[in-house]
Amino acid sequence: MRASGVDVSSSLFGTKGQIGVNRGLAEFHARRPVLISGAGETLLTLPVEGLDKQRLAEFMVLCAPAIPQLVITEWRALALGLKASSPVALQLADGYDVDTILALVGDAKIDSAVDVKPAGPAASAAIQLVKLSQGLPAVLAASVTAEKANGFGSQIISVEADAVSRFGDEAIRSLAFASEASVPLNSGTRTRFVVFRDAMGGSPVAIVVGKPDFSQPVPVRLHSACLTGDVFGSRRCDCGDQLKLALARLEALGGGVILYLAQEGRGLGLANKMRTYQMQDDGLDTVDANTTLGFDDDERDYGIAARMLQMLNCTRVVLLTNNPHKLDGLAKSGIEIAGRMPLEAPINADNRRYLTAKAERAGHRLNHLMAAIAEPSEA
Repeated sequence: MRASGVDVSSSLFGTKGQIGVNRGLAEFHARRPVLISGAGETLLTLPVEGLDKQRLAEFMVLCAPAIPQLVITEWRALALGLKASSPVALQLADGYDVDTILALVGDAKIDSAVDVKPAGPAASAAIQLVKLSQGLPAVLAASVTAEKANGFGSQIISVEADAVSRFGDEAIRSLAFASEASVPLNSGTRTRFVVFRDAMGGSPVAIVVGKPDFSQPVPVRLHSACLTGDVFGSRRCDCGDQLKLALARLEALGGGVILYLAQEGRGLGLANKMRTYQMQDDGLDTVDANTTLGFDDDERDYGIAARMLQMLNCTRVVLLTNNPHKLDGLAKSGIEIAGRMPLEAPINADNRRYLTAKAERAGHRLNHLMAAIAEPSEA
């Protein structure tokens, strides 16, 4: 369909693949099945997030005569004692139920033995899609014939595996200004909140503090949203303290930018962050909790942040961070890093173990913490 020489199907609705991924995400959010095709295979997939007895029974009927397998990430496979370097499919034993599946996905330890095989492109794309939906990183999947897939008609959304792999880059390219307004703060500083929109429905925000000089390297903080720390003052992390320190630093410097990014729990989402908190309460550190649940230690990507800065004409920055991965992520996306400023948040009894894991295992530069650890304890 064209109008005045414009390809409306492309300009108004996006690419075919992007439409499928967006709709697939919506289906996964609603906990409904999605068809995913890749490398000559079509899988009927269902997120494990929110699985119950009725949903499992209905999915089994849809898959018949095929028997679904459980697809998990390589990190979850390693946590279960299985060899893996990419997502794998587990053959479930006869008579499995919802409790068995959820144990394989979320328990720190399991006793049952499972057969495992590498997951193909379609199954791996299903894992990517469920991560994008911020659900548990596991899906049920059954191979279906083209005839059976066509028989579902429009009732079940179909997604191309290649489109899922491209979706992150397409979301970055889709970023657009949505709105902005002046917001005065209690400190007396005036800020400008610039809201963006992307193809995933996200609304990242740039808070322009004071009057930064964009002809010079601009002090910038990339801040991952943390409901528990930023809003409620949680002592389990240093997020809220870092946000306050960054704002005060930018005010003292006369201006800068804070990018407030929807990357709760290092990209896991709030529900999964709470699951990892429970695992930490049971003895795991923050790194092992993420990987035991099936995620990378850090799922964040900074391509969106780099694009936001470019759209603000802010391409040379002094980054307020302790995390070298943020420096690398921005640099790889074309942002010039002119320097780094540390943010040394207070250490307390509730966040000390968390901060120690970030320093010793994730490479965060927390010199004040390491100095405190090195100090001899009082007798």
